[in-house]
Amino acid sequence: MWDDVRRLNAVALLLAVVAIAILVYGALAWAVRQPAFAIRHVVVDGRLVRVNPAHVSAVIREELRGTFFTLRLADARASLQRVPWVKSVALRRRWPDGLEVSLSEHEPLARWNDNALVDTEGEAFNADYNGELPQLTGPEGSAALVADRFRDFGKTLAPRSLSIAELRLSPRGAWQLRTSGSTPLTIELGRNTPGERLARMVSYYSRTLGALARAGTRVEYVDLRYRNGFAARVPGFAERTPRKGS
Repeated sequence: MWDDVRRLNAVALLLAVVAIAILVYGALAWAVRQPAFAIRHVVVDGRLVRVNPAHVSAVIREELRGTFFTLRLADARASLQRVPWVKSVALRRRWPDGLEVSLSEHEPLARWNDNALVDTEGEAFNADYNGELPQLTGPEGSAALVADRFRDFGKTLAPRSLSIAELRLSPRGAWQLRTSGSTPLTIELGRNTPGERLARMVSYYSRTLGALARAGTRVEYVDLRYRNGFAARVPGFAERTPRKGS
């Protein structure tokens, strides 16, 4: 091989190309990290109602590391999504020194379990909220299902001017809801066809629960877990035992 001039020239050329490539790569790696390519302008876009702009600015200032070329967008997105109320983040570089941040917020639907919220798309998230919201409760991972049933049951109850203050899904799959207002009504739906059972109660409401209400009798609990009817509990009502004839 050492006597083959053509092979030696080819090897030398290859080594020279590799050396040049390494030098170019090193030079580029050094250059893209220089302050000249630092991100100096950040534009935050989105209709923000609950997201704290100061918190977003602090995250951008303290956690988004790198230059225009070296900033890891996935890491930056993850950092911003930890900001309370932020639902989604989209990032785009703007040449030569800008970054565009598009944010969308969670829209709260209800409280979820002990210390979380659930949004209108059924996604659970953590944030502080001082306003009034219905309470949804269910097993881990069931937020979307419970939120979906909350909307369905709410539509069923709406014709009777009833709204849901609390909806529960038990670990065994049984549903229970409590209406809002000064005279709340607890409704036991059970596990099987809860929507049909609730619709049946609503269809007979004016002749049953509504009639009792118009007569001044308050009903606090209804059990719909019957095939062809439902049972109502009236406070202070006690079933009388028929007297025997003398």
